[in-house]
Amino acid sequence: MNDQDLFARNGGGENRPLADRMRPRTLEQFIGQSHIVSEGKPLWRAIQEDRLHSMIFWGPPGTGKTTLARLIAQHSGAQFLSLSAVLSGVKEIRASVEQAKLYKQQAQRPTVLFIDEVHRFNKSQQDAFLPHVEDGTVVFIGATTENPSFELNNALLSRARTYVLKALTHEELKQIIDLALKDAGNGLGARELEISDKARTLLAEAADGDARRALNLLEIAADLTESGEIDERVVAEVASGTLRRFDKGGEAFYDQISALHKSVRGSAPDAALYWLARMVDGGCDPLYIARRVVRMASEDIGNADPRALQLALNAWDAQQRLGSPEGELAIAQAVVYMACAPKSNAVYTAWKAALAEAKTSGSLEVPLQLRNAPTKLMKELDYGKAYRYAHDEPNAYAAGENYMPEHLAGHRYYYPVDRGMEIRIAEKLEFLHRLDEEAADN
Repeated sequence: MNDQDLFARNGGGENRPLADRMRPRTLEQFIGQSHIVSEGKPLWRAIQEDRLHSMIFWGPPGTGKTTLARLIAQHSGAQFLSLSAVLSGVKEIRASVEQAKLYKQQAQRPTVLFIDEVHRFNKSQQDAFLPHVEDGTVVFIGATTENPSFELNNALLSRARTYVLKALTHEELKQIIDLALKDAGNGLGARELEISDKARTLLAEAADGDARRALNLLEIAADLTESGEIDERVVAEVASGTLRRFDKGGEAFYDQISALHKSVRGSAPDAALYWLARMVDGGCDPLYIARRVVRMASEDIGNADPRALQLALNAWDAQQRLGSPEGELAIAQAVVYMACAPKSNAVYTAWKAALAEAKTSGSLEVPLQLRNAPTKLMKELDYGKAYRYAHDEPNAYAAGENYMPEHLAGHRYYYPVDRGMEIRIAEKLEFLHRLDEEAADN
């Protein structure tokens, strides 16, 4: 019996998890992802017109990737073969391909080869089934929680259309919960359970966009209740300890640290605090956040308020000394201060420009007057000759002196902004530039 047969069976008993028993049997029963499977949308049209094509489903856990692949195969009358990239290798891929070839000869129907967590396949494993996708032996559907553009071969990406699946909304999760409570055949309907509105809302919030998690939590709550009513107390008990979606090192990780950084840059302290809380709540190492906060202080505030860098370093130090949760308050303090501080990327921009100059201008010589002259020979070669000691000059500034390689004399990289402390820095630099101009005229 193949996967398709198992999927079509209505049964399996109470020993099967509720989330498995409640899998939709038809596209009409599928909840969520209306942006791709509602009437008139691209995937909906492809399914209705029986235009099977290779595709990649990219989205968080519990959003229906596997179920949707099964429903597509079922609607098209295709054989459904499923592999897990965690447990399978080239050997299993070849066996599936042979089974697909045999099925095509016997039934004259295509085979959908579904590969869960396809991002875990290495290049050679991805290459192993690519020729069979090209010749039509299998229709490939891959599921991944990671960004396909980072994890999958270009050759595979170019032959499959990527569909982005979204976390389910609270309302969609509530629909799924209600269906499970009413369904007497596959769900919990035979037990005549009741759930309060607040408990349902709490359950949906704890599931965090994941239908599988919602049904797993519902099943546990149903087993714990003695009165037949699932109330807030029971849901709070089963939901305790659950973490929000946060894939360390994955797409959610980089999305959330990006949101935190951009909130600080955008002078939005409340949003910055929210994303900081999301990351901490999701299990991110606070020391990683502290290091990024130091980066923000230099990149986005710089000399507009140099205190931001010191505060960020102090927060990092506090986290190392105190640990969680006490140290996280210091990080929050630094984040709020930086979000409210005047912004300048002048140093960041200047540093990038100077680096680019250094890489492209070659090994330009240090001007003779700036060179070190520790030996007699060096002095005879005029190393350090005519160097002007700034402290002996008016305003402690050697007006007209050039400190750049001759080829780059007059080049500027740093342009202070008219915000915060850089206003005064700009005024000082303008005064020094005027002294240079006067020295050049004399």
